[in-house]
Amino acid sequence: MNQVGHKVVEENWGRASPHPSVIDLNVGGQSFCTSVETLTKYPESKLAEWFNGPPKLPRDARGHYFLDRDGQHFGAVLEFLRSGRLPVRDIPQVHKESVYYNVQLLTKRLEETPELFGELVGRQKFLARVPHYKENIEVLIRIARSEAVASRRSTVVICVLRTEEDLASFDDALRMLRANKDSVVTFGPWNTGPSGADLLECVKKDIRSQGYTVDVQPHVGERKFLGRSNNFFHTMTFTWW
Repeated sequence: MNQVGHKVVEENWGRASPHPSVIDLNVGGQSFCTSVETLTKYPESKLAEWFNGPPKLPRDARGHYFLDRDGQHFGAVLEFLRSGRLPVRDIPQVHKESVYYNVQLLTKRLEETPELFGELVGRQKFLARVPHYKENIEVLIRIARSEAVASRRSTVVICVLRTEEDLASFDDALRMLRANKDSVVTFGPWNTGPSGADLLECVKKDIRSQGYTVDVQPHVGERKFLGRSNNFFHTMTFTWW
């Protein structure tokens, strides 16, 4: 073989993959079998990073590459790498895994599905305009838990004020509730977009997603002007048992 031929062989040998062509994976205790070609399909992904070049992952007792990650939805990610097929269920959970593995095309395709499009483009964009929304959810839960001792239910008053004008109109009512030592959490104002009822649906959805059983009813105050303000004051009830 001439010198050029020797050089080509050496260069190809130098580029040979240090991994076998067939890869056995242990993802959080679940076994998968696939190819290096599939795992490295998208160069920007973590999987391509791990399986291009020298081995970067530990191996288990069987010699399988180990990923310390819940493997329940990894199969859907792997199926997309193989065939481009999107999952038909557990879309939010698969989306979370696609973000973790940085499979950007899968993440983008999932975010275009009706289930995630409405959540990300509609609901989350709206909630980003509500001041201190996430902090208020945490406060609601904290107050309810503090009042749960030896009780079947806890109640927290929610005040939903969409506009600055709403805030000014019911400032006295808020002060009175707090003077009576009622637990009150105020949402708003956000001024444009969805209604107060829409905001309440978001609050219920986000608290229920954490495993709590809650219900919301109009708040009935002791004073007449509170009784007429059902659009603004609500009672959230947490049921513990």
